[in-house]
Amino acid sequence: MDIVARAKGLILSPQSEWQAIAAEPVGDPIDLIKSYAVPMAAIPAICGFIGSALIGAFLFRGGMGMMGFGIGRLFVVMVLGYVLGLVGIFVIAKIIEMLQPSFGATADPRGAMKLAVYTPTAVWLAGIFSLIPPLSFLGILGLYSIYILYVGVPIVGGVPQERAVPFILVLALIGIVINILLGIVIGALVFMF
Repeated sequence: MDIVARAKGLILSPQSEWQAIAAEPVGDPIDLIKSYAVPMAAIPAICGFIGSALIGAFLFRGGMGMMGFGIGRLFVVMVLGYVLGLVGIFVIAKIIEMLQPSFGATADPRGAMKLAVYTPTAVWLAGIFSLIPPLSFLGILGLYSIYILYVGVPIVGGVPQERAVPFILVLALIGIVINILLGIVIGALVFMF
């Protein structure tokens, strides 16, 4: 799979890209994560680290420098966030699978994994803006992932179109709770070092 073409397809023509994704066989979910999510999730992790460590240190040299974090602590935050983000894909896939029957679809672990792996594409790509801290607000463009999910839920998830919005709202609410919990875990782990 060409990840650049896949990411471009999801951003520029999500309808046809989800059709192609739906037609693809899914073998081992680990292979799907390794081939797409691992390199894509590295974009915001690495850019955020570089932006905070190099550019952030330069911009905030006179004040707190790196916002009170040393390079080692920033590295730990990057690695923890990256690893927990990948683990989160499995969690979200399981949640999608459990929600599907409640919204008129059949529980489909393969479709759920595809949705969990490919939906955050815009978020990952928008992570490049964290390379330059003053531009990091442009990370809001990652919200386009909500539209990508909206288009993919009926095609890959089997949820009827008229129930796609409630499905996404429930999934988003659960995702927010998970992200808050992950933030607490990362925060606790970072201050242990």
